[in-house]
Amino acid sequence: MGKKIIVLNGSPRANGNTSGLVQAFMAGAEGAGHTGLVFHLQSMNIHGCLGCLGGGKNPENPCVQQDDMALIYPHYRQADVVVLASPMYYWSITGQLKCAIDRLFAVAEMDPKYANPKKECVLLMAAEGDDEGNFAPVRHYYQALLSHLKWRDRGLVYAGGNLAVGDIQGKPALEEARALGAAL
Repeated sequence: MGKKIIVLNGSPRANGNTSGLVQAFMAGAEGAGHTGLVFHLQSMNIHGCLGCLGGGKNPENPCVQQDDMALIYPHYRQADVVVLASPMYYWSITGQLKCAIDRLFAVAEMDPKYANPKKECVLLMAAEGDDEGNFAPVRHYYQALLSHLKWRDRGLVYAGGNLAVGDIQGKPALEEARALGAAL
């Protein structure tokens, strides 16, 4: 039985290098019998978390804010795998992706102990820098996030050396992303 995947694509470029990674990953995953849905966060109306601790009361839309997170919540709750996709912005993920991650807390608020739903997770990242030192802050954030959420890491693809739209074309990172999707 195939896994259900959601991709939270935090890239502001609809057809940028991160989207290339997402497309390759999904091609591999769908080829292996999994299903997925990609959310392009830049084109969605998602507000920052208010830190109000008022969520979790409505299973259909657990956050008190009424915005496009309502489109993500039902798929997130059903997903087996959450893919975090982002270009590197100042040695981190984009604000678009961070905002959506913060807002997932409303689902944890549905549990009396604030337990997050158990998920598998993948990180796809395009960046200009092309060495481990450049990627180290993001790797640390990703590992800390998964540790605290108690999610299982299924892998990551770091595609360095990409700045302009299309730079990723023909690079090995696309095959790495496809293989990772197929290996779920």
